Amino acid sequence: MSVVEAEVRTATFLKRALKDGSKFVNPVPTPLGGPGLMFKVLPEMLFGQSQREPKSAIGPFRTDPAIYLRPPASGLRITWFGHSSSLIEMDGVRVLTDPVWDERASPLTWAGPKRFFEPTIALESLPKLDAVLISHDHYDHLGEQTARKLAQLQPAARWIVPLGVGAILLRFGVSARKITELDWTDSTHIAGKDTELTVTSLPARHFSGRSMFHRMETLWASYTLHGSGHSVYYGADSGYWEGFAEIGAAHGPFDLTMLEIGAYNDLWQSIHMGPEGAAQAFRTMAAHGLLMPIHWGLFDLALHGWQQPIVQMMHIADVEGFRIWSPEPGRPTDVVRGVELRSDWWKQSPV
Repeated sequence: MSVVEAEVRTATFLKRALKDGSKFVNPVPTPLGGPGLMFKVLPEMLFGQSQREPKSAIGPFRTDPAIYLRPPASGLRITWFGHSSSLIEMDGVRVLTDPVWDERASPLTWAGPKRFFEPTIALESLPKLDAVLISHDHYDHLGEQTARKLAQLQPAARWIVPLGVGAILLRFGVSARKITELDWTDSTHIAGKDTELTVTSLPARHFSGRSMFHRMETLWASYTLHGSGHSVYYGADSGYWEGFAEIGAAHGPFDLTMLEIGAYNDLWQSIHMGPEGAAQAFRTMAAHGLLMPIHWGLFDLALHGWQQPIVQMMHIADVEGFRIWSPEPGRPTDVVRGVELRSDWWKQSPV
C-alpha cells in the first residue's frame, strides 16, 4: 500500500482531496481500467446482443419555457434533460447540472456516443440561471459547445466546479470572475433573487480527464445543495464506497438523492455503481426521501441494453420499498416530499 493509499484510510472519509504527484486520488483505493480493458470489452461491443440504442426514434420531448415564469409550488422543481443534465429550481435558486446539449459525448463532432433524442429546449430558451454546477470534466458531463454557448447566453451565472476544471472553462470563454473551484468539503453560497443556496463539494469514487493522457489531473466531486426548505444530494458519477454512510449522516437527510444507474459493468464497478450500487448507496444513506436515477437514457456508454438500468432500478425499488422519482425528459416537475413519480417514457421504443 502506498503512502497516499494509507492516508485515505483515515477515520473520516469526508476530507479534502489528496494528490499523488500531479494526479488526484480517490477517497478509497480504486482500480481503473488500463489499455487492456479494451481487449476485454471489444468482443461484446462487436458481437454482443444487448440493444444498446433505441431501435426507433424516441421523443420528441419538449420543454415549455413558459413554466419557468412561475416558481414551483412545492419549492423544488426538477427538469431532467437526460443523462446527468438537470435544471434544479430550489427555494428560489436555479442551478443547471452537468449540461450537455452537444450532439455527441465525445471530443469529436463526427464520431462517438450520439444522443438518443434531441435537446428538449434550446439553450436560448432556458430561464435565467444562478449557477452551473459541474461534477467533473468528462464529455458526457461537460459539453464544450454547450459551455461556450452558455457563457454567452448566461453571463451572470456562476460556474461551480472541482479543482482544475476552471482552466477548461476559461478556454471555453467563461469569465474567470464567474468560476468558483471547490476542493472536497468546501462550500459556497449561490445567491438567488431573495434567498441563497449552500453548495458543498464532497468526494466521489471516479476519475477525470478529457483524454487518456491527462487522467486525474482535475478533481471530480459529488455535491449537496441546501436551501431554505429543501436539500438535494447530486451524486454525479461514482462507484459505491463506504463514504456514503458518512455523507448521509453528516449532510442528510435529503428530499431528493440523485444517483447514477447507467454506463455500468462488472469490469468497472469501482467507478460506476449501476442500479444495484445505487440501491446500496441509497440504503447506506438511510434511504430517506426520493431516489432519482440519473446517468442513463441518452447515450450509449456501456455494454448493457439502454433500458436495462431503469428496468433493474424499478425492480430493486419494488423489492426494497424505495420511493423512486423518475420524470419524463424535459418536463419541469415539482418534487413533493414522499410522493413517487415513475414515468414510462422509455417504453415507447421496443426493446
